[in-house]
Amino acid sequence: MRGLVIRNTGSWYTVKTDDGQLFDCKVKGTFRLKGIRSTNPVAVGDVVTITPSNDGLTALIDGIEDRRNYIIRKASNLSKQSHIIAANVDMAALVVTIAHPETSTTFIDRFLASAEAYRVPVLIVFNKTDLYDKEEMQQLELLTTLYNNIGYACLTCSAETGKGIDELQAMLMNKTTLLSGNSGVGKSTLLNLLVPDADAKTAEISVAHDSGMHTTTFSQMFFLPQGGALIDTPGIKGFGTFDMEREEVSHYFREIFRTSAECRFGNCTHTHEPGCAVLQAVEEGRIALSRFNSYLSMLEDKDADRYRGAT
Repeated sequence: MRGLVIRNTGSWYTVKTDDGQLFDCKVKGTFRLKGIRSTNPVAVGDVVTITPSNDGLTALIDGIEDRRNYIIRKASNLSKQSHIIAANVDMAALVVTIAHPETSTTFIDRFLASAEAYRVPVLIVFNKTDLYDKEEMQQLELLTTLYNNIGYACLTCSAETGKGIDELQAMLMNKTTLLSGNSGVGKSTLLNLLVPDADAKTAEISVAHDSGMHTTTFSQMFFLPQGGALIDTPGIKGFGTFDMEREEVSHYFREIFRTSAECRFGNCTHTHEPGCAVLQAVEEGRIALSRFNSYLSMLEDKDADRYRGAT
C-alpha cells in the first residue's frame, strides 16, 4: 500500500494511505541499512509503501519514494548524523521574533542557507508585532528590508491580534509548508489560528503515543481548511548545518554568490583574498555585516561544530 507520512513521534510513524486509512507504522529493520546517515530515515511528508500487519491497525514501512526535496539539520546529540525536518515541501515558513524572544540573525541565515541548499523556498514570518516598542519596530523594518532586498518574502503578523493572518492564509493555500522557528516565537498560536482543531489532535496524539516516552522529536502534518498542509515541528534552539562542503557555503547566501562572480580568484573564500568583491561589498555596505558574519560562522562550523541544533 502507498501512503503519506503525516506524523513522527520518534518511535512511530503515522501513515495516511491513498484511500484515507491511518496506520501506525514502524520502519522495517533492513530499511535502516541503506546508508542513510540520519536519526530518522523517514520524515513527515515522505511518500512510502507499507505492509499492514495482521491486526489491520499497524504496518511496516518497507519503501520510500524519491523525495522532491527535503530540509535537514544536524542531529541534536549526534554531530555526524542529520535530522530530516520534513520532506516534499513547497515552502518553509520560518517564524521569527524581534523580541520576546529575540531570534538571532545567525539562526535566520543558517536556516535560509540550508533551505537554499535543498531547494526549499522560504517565507519569513515576523510574529508578535503587537509587543514591539518603537526601537523594535525600527529593527523589524530594517530586517524586512534586508531580506526582501536579498529576495526573500517577508510577512509581519500578530497571532494575538490577528494582524496579517489573512495574508498568511492566502500564501499557504494549496501548498505543503514546513512551519519552523525557535521555541517561544508563537508557532503554536499561529497553528491554532490556521488549523482550529490542531489542539485537539495534538492532545489525542500525546495520549496515544507519547505516554511514558522520552522523545524530543515530534512532527506532524495538519491539513489546512482552505487547502494545503502545515508540517509543524518542535521549536529549535539552533540550526547546525549538515553535509555542506566549506567551498559551497557561499553558494547558499544569494547576495554573496552573486557578488562572488566579480572576485579576482575563482576559489575565493571571501575571508582574506586580494581582489575579493565580497569583502569590498561588505566594506561599502552593499552586503549586510550580519549576513557576512553568519557566512563566516558557517565556515567555522567545519572545525568548531558551533550552533548545533537542539530540540
